[in-house]
Amino acid sequence: MTTSILLAGFGGQGLLFAGKQLASAAMKKDLFVTWLPSYGPEMRGGTANCSVIISDEPIGSPLVTNPDVLIAMNLPSYEKFEPAIVPGGILISDSTMISAKSTRSDIQSYYIPATGLAEENALKGLANVIMLGKLLQVKQVFDKEYLAKSMTESIPAAKAHLAQANIKALETGYTQK
Repeated sequence: MTTSILLAGFGGQGLLFAGKQLASAAMKKDLFVTWLPSYGPEMRGGTANCSVIISDEPIGSPLVTNPDVLIAMNLPSYEKFEPAIVPGGILISDSTMISAKSTRSDIQSYYIPATGLAEENALKGLANVIMLGKLLQVKQVFDKEYLAKSMTESIPAAKAHLAQANIKALETGYTQK
């Protein structure tokens, strides 16, 4: 089975990090994976997106033009990529940043106030991981405990103090209705 995921928003929202965590976890499970970042020249505050493909068979191209899953963290990304989600696909939108709601009846749409939840729970800068938690809840790309362990193992020693906050953010997203 192949799952294509597009994570999109502004630079600085941690989308490339979130995509890397998915790719790393997939590699540790000996799955085929691609991770393709894309960002504007302005970097922080400019556009940023990341394509991740996870598969149990070889992947022909790293490009995700019609994602199975879109994680949108700002309105311009939502407006650009929501129409491209495949029928039967999934939209996960940060409703703190995006007030728009999809009118498509052929996709599953989830609205989670990830940025607000991060601020409320002393998880500043971890809205991206909250969105990953929601992804795991609705798509089961990986088991939540597995991704938490994989993320913790990938944190450099100098940032080991961030491990618990990342696990809390993952759990926060996973438990959202």
